[in-house]
Amino acid sequence: MRTITIWNEFRHEREDDEVAAIYPDGIHEALAELFRTGATGDQYEVQTATLDEPEHGLTEDVLDETDVLLWWGHEAHDEVADEIVDRVQERVLEGMGLLVLHSAHYSKIFKRLMGTTCSLQWREDGATERLWVVDPGHPITDGLGECIELPETEMYGEPFDVPEPDQLVFTSWFEGGEVFRSGCCYRRGSGRIFYFRPGHETYPIYENEEIQQVLQNAVEWASPREGAPRSFGERA
Repeated sequence: MRTITIWNEFRHEREDDEVAAIYPDGIHEALAELFRTGATGDQYEVQTATLDEPEHGLTEDVLDETDVLLWWGHEAHDEVADEIVDRVQERVLEGMGLLVLHSAHYSKIFKRLMGTTCSLQWREDGATERLWVVDPGHPITDGLGECIELPETEMYGEPFDVPEPDQLVFTSWFEGGEVFRSGCCYRRGSGRIFYFRPGHETYPIYENEEIQQVLQNAVEWASPREGAPRSFGERA
């Protein structure tokens, strides 16, 4: 059984009534419920962690047992201790999967792993987004049609200052005409990383069944794989 850890700042839900109405127990609990009760629920041990817990809930023991870490952040990226970022980075390089959700593109851990600013354009206007599947053979797109339509969302637009993805799975189109690389796959060390754009806190994005399908597929894709051992240093 795989262990999933879902990390969330858990600030908006306690400070903003609009967000609390959508995610009364926090975004992390909404995502945890998906993995506990979904079609693959018997495959996972699910735990959550939040910013204001000791060590942000990401102790060495928690990370050591985590196969895939989901990360949602927005307003408090700078409050994440560098020591914890180091710890998460080490685990990714060792093989832990990482799903970086929505505005967590600005998280310390994603910027560290990408080596860029991860900056972009944005506009919060509640307009329509279509996420087009641009790699229909990729495992993350299993069970989807040619696109996912979200009637209300926040716009993210290019340029997106990230390295060229190893694989681009989704490209978004917005009513204003902008486009965005919304589903980006990377490898760092032995770990798999998936950046997935949808998930703004004032819209019930994570209630959408197709978005839930993407997240479930992505956890499967990012889960550690057995492979040939890696060795470094001088060889006899």
